[in-house]
Amino acid sequence: MKGLLSAWQIWALGSALFAALTAVFAKVGIAGVNSDFATFVRTVVILLALAAILTLAGNWQAPGALSARSWLFLVLSGLATGASWLCYFRALQLGTASQVAPVDKLSVVLVAVFAFLFLGEQLSVAHWAAVGLIAAGAVMLTLPI
Repeated sequence: MKGLLSAWQIWALGSALFAALTAVFAKVGIAGVNSDFATFVRTVVILLALAAILTLAGNWQAPGALSARSWLFLVLSGLATGASWLCYFRALQLGTASQVAPVDKLSVVLVAVFAFLFLGEQLSVAHWAAVGLIAAGAVMLTLPI
């Protein structure tokens, strides 16, 4: 079981499962609520849940233990996450969950491109074809029925 919990694939599937639940729960939850306020509520819940997890697991770290580079990129990541959530909740308020979520998942395509351009990560031709299929699928899901 310990080996299973250390496999990145299990955690990635968990991420996908919870992201799917996020879209469905958020679509119901934002009915009649300002999307920015809904994002705030979601953020407070996440902050409290993570504080509890860190406390229970004993994983708090001294802020000074992080390098300036780590701080910079974690802050940038946090700002990008916040902007993503604001956009996501506004899109959910305006569109259907079954169309908004696939467009949001174009982030998979953008990660592949950014990882190639900025991190020097290499993908095979087959992997680039898969990235193209993800993009095509997301676009197709936005088309009216």
